Amino acid sequence: MSNVLFTSKATAKGGRDGFAKSDDGIIDVNLVNPAGNSKEKGSNPEQLFAAGYSACYDGALNLMASNAKKDIDSTTTAEVSLLKDEADNGFKIGVVLNVEIKGVSQEEAEELANKAHSFCPYSKATRGNIDVELKVTAV
Repeated sequence: MSNVLFTSKATAKGGRDGFAKSDDGIIDVNLVNPAGNSKEKGSNPEQLFAAGYSACYDGALNLMASNAKKDIDSTTTAEVSLLKDEADNGFKIGVVLNVEIKGVSQEEAEELANKAHSFCPYSKATRGNIDVELKVTAV
């Protein structure tokens, strides 16, 4: 890896029925498999991925708007689904990014959203690996 700007670190133990914790302790969550019958409260890898992806994408979207001299207010909600993978009888994830943008037309919103999708590090990391659908609404 070249030109590292920063590195974040988290550790998980126990898989989907364990815990995850960042090295600084800000993230410290129990993990509970939503498909299980546990009555315990906790997060899951898909929920954590959704939080990270939505934050990263929304930041990229606002940068694209700033570069285009557009004053917007945006909200991005990522829906991350665990899917059955027929190719290997395993599992995979799929993402729907629901993007609401105030301050521009529907056409401009879609253009900014597509530019953000090309720029966002999470989108780059997942490109060609998982299905990502953009649902863009100018509000």
